[in-house]
Amino acid sequence: MLGGGGGRRAAAAVLRRAAAGGRAASGEGQGQGQDSDPVQGSGSGSGRPQPLEPSLLRFLVCPLSKRPLRYEEATNELINEELGIAYPIIDGIPNMIPEAARTTRKKPPAEGSKQP
Repeated sequence: MLGGGGGRRAAAAVLRRAAAGGRAASGEGQGQGQDSDPVQGSGSGSGRPQPLEPSLLRFLVCPLSKRPLRYEEATNELINEELGIAYPIIDGIPNMIPEAARTTRKKPPAEGSKQP
């Protein structure tokens, strides 16, 4: 494939672990049937949001500004302070679709001064 793919392989491995919901670490007794039932054991029924895999944060940037994001544990979101938006993390997977992001500011600083 392309040269220098070592970083991509590491990122892919982290993404696979995050998508698996960390079951390899928490469900060691399950072993073989890990992929047999994707709904059971995913953490979505526990009522508690699954946090972001910390090692994933170094690979993620805002799709709009291409700037690094800050993880907010209290809201389980990735925050872009520059643009004032927050991307939700659902079952440990960041939803990086700009339309899914919520605004964190009431008004952008440049707008609102002169409106017709």
